[in-house]
Amino acid sequence: MIICMLAACSQKETAQSKEEQHNPETLTLAIGGEPEAGFDPTTGWGRYGSPLFQSTLLKRDQDLEITTDLAKDYQVSGDGLHWTVQLREDVVFSDGEELTAEDVSFTYETAMQAQSVVDLSNLKKIEVKSEDEVVFHLEKPQSTFITTLLTLGIVPKHAYGNDYAENPIGTGPYQMVEWRKGEQLIVEKNPNYYGEEPEFKRLTFLFIEEDQALAAAKTGIVDVLSVPATLAEQNISGMNRLSFKSVDNRGVMLPIPEPYENEAGERVGNEVTSDLYIRQAMNYAVDRQAIVDGVLNGEGTKSFSSVDGLPWGNEDAVVEYDVEKAKQLMQEGGWKKGTDGIYQKDEIKASFTLYYPTGDQLRQSLSLVFAEMMNEFGIEVKTEGKSWNDLEKVMHANPVMMGWGSHDPVELYYLFSSKMQGVEYYNSNYYANQTIDQYFQKAIQETSQEKANEYWKKIQWDGKTGVSAKGDAPWVWLVNIHHIYYVKEGLDIGDQKVQPHGHGWPITDFITEWKWKN
Repeated sequence: MIICMLAACSQKETAQSKEEQHNPETLTLAIGGEPEAGFDPTTGWGRYGSPLFQSTLLKRDQDLEITTDLAKDYQVSGDGLHWTVQLREDVVFSDGEELTAEDVSFTYETAMQAQSVVDLSNLKKIEVKSEDEVVFHLEKPQSTFITTLLTLGIVPKHAYGNDYAENPIGTGPYQMVEWRKGEQLIVEKNPNYYGEEPEFKRLTFLFIEEDQALAAAKTGIVDVLSVPATLAEQNISGMNRLSFKSVDNRGVMLPIPEPYENEAGERVGNEVTSDLYIRQAMNYAVDRQAIVDGVLNGEGTKSFSSVDGLPWGNEDAVVEYDVEKAKQLMQEGGWKKGTDGIYQKDEIKASFTLYYPTGDQLRQSLSLVFAEMMNEFGIEVKTEGKSWNDLEKVMHANPVMMGWGSHDPVELYYLFSSKMQGVEYYNSNYYANQTIDQYFQKAIQETSQEKANEYWKKIQWDGKTGVSAKGDAPWVWLVNIHHIYYVKEGLDIGDQKVQPHGHGWPITDFITEWKWKN
């Protein structure tokens, strides 16, 4: 009915919709895109936010501290090879069936077989000790295995089939009622939920364009609306504007090698960005604060990595805006300005095309501003928009405006490990550094999170090398984007943790705490 109303419904339908809208037990949300692959955690649903329909063994609180969820406790053996999890005994699925360790084992085995973004390649076997206890046996110690316990929602062995992604059953706070693809998703409270009972009986998620969502919010249809930072200055009567910090970053991915053709026949590398001095100079020549103020209207922070401000981030990797330093680097690298004001070295002109995804207004704006700053400095940057399908064909040989950001330090591995070169969108610039690869191995195989964090920090900068601008500078990170929401007056959505990349509706992490203020 909501979608119909937006398209132009009769006055009777409109009145009915507004009556539903004022029901204090329902909410309508326009907070992001539709998950095309559906709602199956074993293939990736829930990695960037609450699985909603499913629960995880562990979770992070508002301070990013690890707490229990389906698990009531867990232990890790001294050698880091055996992870034992004890389950709560009061959990049933939304269909009334009891959760057991068999469901946990089935979930992880299914995820292993799926060979999706859920990486369980180091999981040797799963042992069900009892109905309430399961042991994960690893091939090698893996500090990052805890991330899987935090993000992989548990699915029911008895009710999992080929259509599960479209008809999920789980132990989460909500259950699916209806999914009209391309239009909306309707969910209702799971009456069997073991945790804090949600105040809202029904939620409707709208999958509509930004302008439609904004119009719906202004007419009172939408209770919670997310908007990009470029639309952050809206005046919507009856709604409060909220701004949340994030590690949802944007930056320029720079191809590292000299140009060549790989085994698949793809062109890899770039004759300009393969030069270290060029890459480092751009990092000093870009005024990140000006971008935050101008493009983001102040709704963001300067970015120097994909993990700024997280426990495994390295503040020593930060570089400040310094044009003179950038000029010095260009001189040291043998680059000289030509009569046209553009740097040149031998027969190579400091010129390249920066690509961005067509239809992404923010990335387009960031690309244009970055290009303007570099052109003024003396590095010629042209910009061009392409579809993601077309970007996949050029991204190994050309700079692309990309974005990442999660609560998982292993994302550093995906972005910079030599083993991840050209895998999907990971390490698209074919970065490789033997020292960094050794740090990755040590970080992942550590048995304690604290010791692992020491290596994650060295990966960014160890005083001599790293993936930051002080080291190999494979990226020019620009900004972390604040997530902007408009929320109906009187609706309290509680405290939020630093938000990850925008996929997966991260604002719903603490949906059970949402309530109307007295």
